[in-house]
Amino acid sequence: MSENPDDERIEELREKKMEELRERKQGGGTDAEAQQQAQERAEAQQEAVLKQYLTDGARQRLNAVAMSKPEFGEKVKQQVAALAQSGRIQGQIDEDQMRDLLKELQPDQQSFDIQRR
Repeated sequence: MSENPDDERIEELREKKMEELRERKQGGGTDAEAQQQAQERAEAQQEAVLKQYLTDGARQRLNAVAMSKPEFGEKVKQQVAALAQSGRIQGQIDEDQMRDLLKELQPDQQSFDIQRR
């Protein structure tokens, strides 16, 4: 048994996914449905990983970024999930660490200085 409730939730999601895959092999199904279900499961698993590795402040900051810049927010979520799954995150990411991560992943912005004569 795992000592963390999030670990139990991830394990439940994995078991559910395996059961659905077995059912799909037996009963068939449309490709569009299968892709949609796989997408939903992947999103649920990603959210479970984010809840496990991000503090509340970091999660709020990431959600604020995702609301203003959806593509960038999704990129950051994928990066955090990949880091967590590879074991490169020890403990939880707090708000300051999330701010640093966002600065690293943010594309370079050009600044223009306009001088008037």
